[in-house]
Amino acid sequence: MRAVIALPLVWLGIFFLLPFVLVLAIALGTNAPDSVPPVALGLSFANFKLLFTDDLYLATWLISLRIAATSTLVALLLGYPMAYAIARAAPARRPLLLMLVGLPFWTSVLIRIYAWMGLLARNGLLDQFLRWTGLAENPGTIIGTEWAIHLGIVYAYLPFMVLPLYATLEKLDTGLLEAAVDLGARPLAAFLTVTLPLSLPGIVAGCLLVFIPSVGEFVIPDLLGGTETLMIGKVLWDEFFTNGDWPLASAVAICLLVLLLGPLALFQRQQARSLERRR
Repeated sequence: MRAVIALPLVWLGIFFLLPFVLVLAIALGTNAPDSVPPVALGLSFANFKLLFTDDLYLATWLISLRIAATSTLVALLLGYPMAYAIARAAPARRPLLLMLVGLPFWTSVLIRIYAWMGLLARNGLLDQFLRWTGLAENPGTIIGTEWAIHLGIVYAYLPFMVLPLYATLEKLDTGLLEAAVDLGARPLAAFLTVTLPLSLPGIVAGCLLVFIPSVGEFVIPDLLGGTETLMIGKVLWDEFFTNGDWPLASAVAICLLVLLLGPLALFQRQQARSLERRR
């Protein structure tokens, strides 16, 4: 029994705790471009101080959180009706609808983002459609703007919002809604007082699954966003591969991990409370 319990702990220690300690050790060092690796180990907190005192990095943190939060909200507004429709569809149709939701995962996310570049670029399909319909004479392009980043994140992570919501809504007892209607509640009131509160676990899970990777997203901001829209994932890449500053890049990674532990802790607390209520 102890061996069964120890196995996942050993796995976490090797593949999570050990890399975390190595990255933390590098973050506490100083940049040494002439050495291999370019790090002088030590006990310096200058890199962490820079991340929270420099205006550029502070703005990057705020922009990343704002974009991730806005994209998560849009994904929720789009994903909830989709999940609700699938949960209320005929049982024979649900597998097909779920397959359509997960169909984008059959293709690499990089290829899908490149496809959006072709759609949204100047003289791309969207541009030509707007010209052909006469809706806009010179629509231009949204690539290089924050709108394109929002679009890419919502598109890429929408299934992560739909699936947890469907798993929650599919278990919802429809008899509760019928009882609410019998007691005089209108459909909107029944939804707000019965369906929405009971689907909160799925909402929380879906929001975390979208928000957490969105904060550290690199590919979408790099390909669809402009140089003026910096997100923390892109900054980490630039510090590591362009500037060669391993300690600063490691400090960014550590701060990003600590930042995302907060939502995870809230989710675990919410899950524990829901289990207690069920008991």
